[in-house]
Amino acid sequence: MLPPSQKAERAERGNEPGSSSQGAMTDSCSTGGFRSPDQGFFTRGVLELAPDLLGCLLLHETPEGVVSGLITETEAYHQSESSCHAFGGPTPRNWPIFERGGLAYVYRIYGIHSCFNISSGEEGTGEAVLVRALRPESGLTLMICNRGRDDRETLCRGPGNLCRALGIDTAMNGADLRTSTLRLLVPAEKQALSIERTRRVGVTKARELDWRFTARSLEHD
Repeated sequence: MLPPSQKAERAERGNEPGSSSQGAMTDSCSTGGFRSPDQGFFTRGVLELAPDLLGCLLLHETPEGVVSGLITETEAYHQSESSCHAFGGPTPRNWPIFERGGLAYVYRIYGIHSCFNISSGEEGTGEAVLVRALRPESGLTLMICNRGRDDRETLCRGPGNLCRALGIDTAMNGADLRTSTLRLLVPAEKQALSIERTRRVGVTKARELDWRFTARSLEHD
């Protein structure tokens, strides 16, 4: 499924270990309370994975430092519905969502904003989870610098904002979220979250689907 040139690009991406922190927003980093997920965590169906990503830690090791945040809002997309990028089949841009789960799918909208998604399911099925919001955890100063504003309420709220804050761009498209410098960590212990399920935001097709998941209790420290 993956073109040879893109396989080579993915192999060149960093695989150095990194860390982050749990709790209040800070510039220090520690991954205490989180662990790397098994591959099976990602290869489940998108409607199972999307709510389970809430409360997970998204961590990016950048040349300037480590930044991370807790996922507080997600949306599910599947090739069977017309708002999904996979609806029309694989393309040079959307190939990660047809691979096995656990890869980053990063694309740009309006030629300005990057959007970060996590592929799900088994290879050959086009599905992914859009991460819409984070609660900043570590690297706060760097996030503020990346965004060019010190508004903690909206620092990582919205797909474009969180990508800018964490330094995520299309160069990370196809990155393995278990081994690359952009990683997804899961809580070491099961969380009991109250999850709100509503219709997705900003879609013009398949608008009736309630595939947006939000954990309001995680939005604030």
